[in-house]
Amino acid sequence: MATVRPSEETALEALRSIKYPGFSRDIVSFGFVKDLAVGGGNVSFRLALTADAPAVAEQIRAECEAALRRIPGVTSVTISVQAAPPRPSVMAAGGLPQAEVLPGTRFTIAVASGKGGVGKSTVAANLALALARSGHEVGLLDLDIYGPSQQMMMGISTRPFVNDEEKILPIVKHGVRVMSIGFLMDVDTPVIWRGPMIFKAVEQFLGDVAWGTQDFLVIDLPPGTGDAQLTLTQKVALSGAVIVTTPQDVALIDARKGLAMFQKVNVDVLGIIENMSYYECPKCGNREAIFKHGGGKRTADELGVPFLGEIPLDPRVAVQGDAGTPIVAADPDSVVSKAFLRLAGQVAKAVGA
Repeated sequence: MATVRPSEETALEALRSIKYPGFSRDIVSFGFVKDLAVGGGNVSFRLALTADAPAVAEQIRAECEAALRRIPGVTSVTISVQAAPPRPSVMAAGGLPQAEVLPGTRFTIAVASGKGGVGKSTVAANLALALARSGHEVGLLDLDIYGPSQQMMMGISTRPFVNDEEKILPIVKHGVRVMSIGFLMDVDTPVIWRGPMIFKAVEQFLGDVAWGTQDFLVIDLPPGTGDAQLTLTQKVALSGAVIVTTPQDVALIDARKGLAMFQKVNVDVLGIIENMSYYECPKCGNREAIFKHGGGKRTADELGVPFLGEIPLDPRVAVQGDAGTPIVAADPDSVVSKAFLRLAGQVAKAVGA
């Protein structure tokens, strides 16, 4: 009877079943499996992770070993775990970050959501404007590769220029430096990119844009958990992340996934913001919970993270976003604008600005 011998292909197929915790992609497609070798009944490889998270590394190693040992003919598994060194603290002496990719930016804030349709980009735009109105120098980076919207929300129709150092100059609008992939592509052209292309795009928007010296860079991430999020955590020592949700149960479930993702890659979650929390009648002042109410705070309490507040539902927010003048710029004294200003204060306080 012939001896069953495993092959590199069967080993790779087994390893493709191992997902990076908190993400939908497997460790092979992320490029974490290096130097795979199969000889006799032994399978060996190097697990090259990009985050210093010992618990995650051990979980992946154990899952890999179990998956490989289920292959007929495998008698031993050797896995060398190589994790990235601990990330430097975000702030160094003099108030500058140690991360070289954004040397002039003091704080980087990711705005994320577990699902689409919760108003993440609206929150990101108005948070950036609210931080600017509070006296900070602010940049806004639209990393929603598949659905960029900041060019429309911020009312920008021109394309950016390149300076003498061949760096892209962000466009300044409403007192905020703005960069979006939407500036560089046809509005009617869908983006159909695989992981490596997304990695390169994120890398370029971080390293090849002349952000200058600024207090905050607010980063509008695509919804969900995927390539852009992981690439960002690889390239930049984030000061923290803000999770946007709405009161509906389905949005809260996905908010938990987004929060877990950042915790897996050692990024501080500054808190949860409940968008479209309630509607307040401008005539009588009566509040109506259109999409339920209070779920964001309950979720924050259950998960042990701060609750950053409630953003009321106001039709003018959508109207002003479509018009290219976010509500904080169009009507800074409105109830919803004041909510965004309070959010900006909470975020600044959380990072020590």
